[in-house]
Formats: sequence, C-alpha cells, structure tokens
Amino acid sequence: MQYSRIDEAINIMRKNDRGGFTIPTPRLYPFQWNWDSAFAALGFATFDRQRAWQELEMLFEGQWEDGMVPHIIFRRDDPDYFPGPSVWQTNSNPPSSGHSQPPVIASIMRLLVEDGAQFDHQKAEALFDRAFAFHRWWHEARDPDGTGLVAIVHPWESGRDNCPDWDLGMGNIDVDPQLEAYQRRDTSHIDASERPTELQYDRFLTIVKFGRDCGWDQHHIYRHGPFLAGDPGIQFILLRADRDLLQLARLFGKADQAAQLESWIERSVEGCNLLWNEACGGFCSKDLKTNTFTDSLTSASTLCFWASAGTTEQRAEVARQMRAMLENVRHGMPSWDPREGRFEPKRYWRGPVWAVINFMIASGLGELQLIDLADRIRADTLELVEQAGFYEYFNPETGDGLGGGDFTWTAAIYLTWAQGLEGSRAA
Repeated sequence: MQYSRIDEAINIMRKNDRGGFTIPTPRLYPFQWNWDSAFAALGFATFDRQRAWQELEMLFEGQWEDGMVPHIIFRRDDPDYFPGPSVWQTNSNPPSSGHSQPPVIASIMRLLVEDGAQFDHQKAEALFDRAFAFHRWWHEARDPDGTGLVAIVHPWESGRDNCPDWDLGMGNIDVDPQLEAYQRRDTSHIDASERPTELQYDRFLTIVKFGRDCGWDQHHIYRHGPFLAGDPGIQFILLRADRDLLQLARLFGKADQAAQLESWIERSVEGCNLLWNEACGGFCSKDLKTNTFTDSLTSASTLCFWASAGTTEQRAEVARQMRAMLENVRHGMPSWDPREGRFEPKRYWRGPVWAVINFMIASGLGELQLIDLADRIRADTLELVEQAGFYEYFNPETGDGLGGGDFTWTAAIYLTWAQGLEGSRAA
C-alpha cells in the first residue's frame, strides 16, 4: 500500500507529541503554543478523539488565575528557543509567557462536539468553565472600557508576529536601552529572510521587558504599555468563539453564562465597525496609541467571513478585494496584500500563506455560501501541502514551503479537510 500524505500527517502529529501535548515543530518551537494546540486537537480528532481532548486539557493546565491562557507554556527549558521562561519571569505554574494568543479553543470544542458523540459532549462540558473564563479575560483585560473592540498588547498576541499591520505601532517604540543582550535561536534553524528582522526583535523584547517590569499587571500593560492595537484577526476570532461557546452554553444549560456571552457578542458586533476602513474597503488593524488605521488588507481582514461580521455590503466589498488579491498570486490566501509595496512572499506574516488561517477563511466563506472562494482557498491549501510538504507557511507566488518543516498545525488542517472533519455551523 502506498504511503499517503494522510499517513505522513498522522505520523507528524505523533512525532510532535510530547506526552499529551504537541509542539509545533522540533527545535524551532519546542514548547506548547496556545492556538497551535487548539488546531492540533482538531487534527487528532480525525484519528484519536481521546488524544484530541487531552491536548485541550493540557493547554488549560497553563491557564492563569485571572482566566488567561498564555501563548506559550514552558513545560521545560530548552536552549534551542529564545525567549524562554527565564526572560518572561511570569512566576506561573507551569511557567509560561505573559500574554495570550488568538482564542480559537471554543470554536474547536464546538466542532468536536457537533462532529462527535456523548464522549465529546462530556469532555466539552468539563472544560466549559475554563473556556468561559478565558473569554471573560479577553473582554475584561483587553477591552476594559467596554468599547466592543478587543486589543492586543504585543504583536505576538495576534499570532501574526511581524505583519505590516504592526509597523506603525512598532515604529513608535523606542528600544529599551537597558534591554539585556540576547542571542536569537530562530535564525539558526531557519533562513533569516523568512523571519522577523533584528530591529523587530529588539522591539518585541522591549514590550516583554515592560510586562516583566510591572509584574505582568495586565491592566497596567493595556493602559501604559508601549504597544496597543486593534486587530481584525483577534476581533473576528473572538466573536466567532463567543458564538460557538454560546451554543455550548445553551447545550449544557448554562443560562447565566449564555446571557453574558450574548452581551459580549452584541458589544463585539458593534466593535467590528471600529475596524472598518472605508479608504481601503475592508477591515484593517488600528494603532490604538495614535488611533490610526493601517493602510492595507491582510488575510486577517477576510476572517470577517469566519465571524459572519460586518454588513452584507461590507462583506461583499471584502470578497471583491479578496478576489483582486488572489489574482496577483498563484496560491491563496496571502497574509499581506500582494498589490502593496511591503509585500514579502517569504517573510513570515508579511506575505506567505498559512494553512490555519485558510481553514478559518474557507470555513466562513462556505457557511456564507461564497462557494467559489471557499473552494479556491481549500484547494490551494491542499495543493501546497501535496506539492511542498507540511511546512509552517508557504510562498504564495512559487508554492515553496517555508519556515519549520513537519509542522503540527499544517498536518492537522490537512487531516481535517482530507478526512472530512468539517461542519457548516450557523452562528
């Protein structure tokens, strides 16, 4: 029997298993990452439901008392990665980073419940309160004034680390003169042309130092930290996750939590309007320090379909813009508009295609009956993997695999689509 890509994907998932949680890929990312693990659970669910829920259970082991699920859980130190727990100094148990990542967990939980059996129902119900606390943290710590627009306090919190969306806010950060000397590890594993620049890293670490110096006081970081941005990716992912968690609350008879989720959803729907940039014809990020929009669209802009966000007219305009972006690349969806001068097809989130973003985009498009676009994004993703392998991200012009190889979440998305674990869910 011929060894298939499905077999290879399952093997990658198992190879990256570290005893109940996965790492994204060896050496480059040797710890447990927040949204990586959520998508890993989706992949495991295609062949091992027990292991899928264990991934989420172990992710919640890192949850802070205030409800935050950090973006990295350091279950051990590893000299191959920087910045490790000694840099973050969060004093958490297990050790972790000091901010979060896109809250996709509830959306994955709902998909597993609707695709699964009583076992999945029981597992989701047992984790519901933890997921609800995580959502409450996002709404309270990242939108303390109740505007409906949640913010990020570090580009890493967006999951889209070096996207040009953050250039304005990052450009206004003065590198802390007391920043400790450091040695990056990522560029010893991956070509520097595919990674953030040295100046970006200095500014990334300046933000980390601010959080560490204030003892990771999240409200202080929001009010006074060096970086604050509204991110369509986070806004849409949280809105979708709130709706998915609301469906679970109703399923489990949790009336009080359902009422709170309904309130958050109503507020977030209004908050989406704060990211609509008429000049660009789409949802754009905004530097909240200067109240200034970025000037271009990204793949995160198209996550409005995942969230069913915006008016019918706004979504139609985003679809039009999306088609125009796709006309300029062989493979979608590019993480930055290829019509813009800052487009870099090889550098991380400044142009390359990411399978997990494509999964959310295509799923949302399908639910809104934009079938031709959904089919294009799905087909492009599968073709990229089949031609190049299970890379972290891909060049949208050539199809070349980039970043880390044998990547967990790319394998997970391939399995999800290849094995049919995908539902059309009404919001």
